[in-house]
Amino acid sequence: MTTLTLSALCQQLLVGLSKATILFIVSSGLSLVLGVLRIPNIFHGSLYMIGAFMAYTVAVAVGGSAGFWVALVAAPVGVAAVSFVIERVLLSRLYEREHLMLLLFTFSVALVLGDLVKMVWGADYRSLSPPALFQGAFDVFGFPFPRYNLFLLGVGPLVAAGLWRLTDRTTIGQIAKAAAVDREMVGAVGINVSWVFAWVFIIGCFLAGLGGALVAPMQNITQGMDHSIIIEAFLIVIIGGLGNIWGALLGAVIFGLTDAVGILVWPQFAIVFPYVAVVTVLLFRPTGLLKSTW
Repeated sequence: MTTLTLSALCQQLLVGLSKATILFIVSSGLSLVLGVLRIPNIFHGSLYMIGAFMAYTVAVAVGGSAGFWVALVAAPVGVAAVSFVIERVLLSRLYEREHLMLLLFTFSVALVLGDLVKMVWGADYRSLSPPALFQGAFDVFGFPFPRYNLFLLGVGPLVAAGLWRLTDRTTIGQIAKAAAVDREMVGAVGINVSWVFAWVFIIGCFLAGLGGALVAPMQNITQGMDHSIIIEAFLIVIIGGLGNIWGALLGAVIFGLTDAVGILVWPQFAIVFPYVAVVTVLLFRPTGLLKSTW
């Protein structure tokens, strides 16, 4: 075990919060789809991986610092386009099926997307440097703190505020909430529920792509990066409350901070700390920290 100092703890907590930003963005998209469509989307992690690969491809093609900014927009939009095709061609025909069939369908799509990624980008890993503006580090409590992580700390609240406005202050958000409670009644008043579901699904997948684009400069972009993120995202959604966006934010913060503290306190067993936190939460709050929409 490592000896704790206040400055090291503060720095590591900031690192944990920056990781929580990525986890929240991905988990909020999954939570949105779960809350409205009632679909446990296993291939959400595959879309995150595709977003990272797309971001790399676009950034390299455009070049320079501008490449990152173009990729940050193009990759999520590209992922949203892929999700639109999947939803309209396949998923829209299965909404009335039982959850087990939907689970098997999304798992099958995850396998197909994984093979497609391997066909397009190959098995080699990729790496993407952050733009010049975010290279280097600030001095925080006597420790270097990457500028890019600081950028992520700013992105998280912006995404949370945007989701709050979308779900609580727009017409489609209100309709989506109503459809989550009683989709038959929403259809009875003349609203095309199928297209409401389509837009919610696309927005949720857009967030997966955004998470992938944002994480690209932080880690290697490689096959299999979808596996860990989908497990973490589901755990975050479960402890936050199924379908609750603010629960996803709270769950992501808990997951990110416990992971960061684990790395600082006991590096050899750091991976265990977030899962201990999940088990502890579920022991005392089996339905999640906040109200579930299910």
